[in-house]
Amino acid sequence: MPHFEFVKSSYSSGNGECVEVARNIPHTVAVRDSKRLDGPVLLIAPAAWDAFQETLGQARYTT
Repeated sequence: MPHFEFVKSSYSSGNGECVEVARNIPHTVAVRDSKRLDGPVLLIAPAAWDAFQETLGQARYTT
């Protein structure tokens, strides 16, 4: 398995309820639960991750 360099969101409240994201492997975005560091890792295409983030940004302004 590749060596993913995970980072937490700057919006993380520090209580452990966060996901971590790694973008250091070409053509791959890896996502994991910050509470389960040895748990499963979801691998996503960068275009799908970018679309997900864009949708979250739009939701912020429609609620």
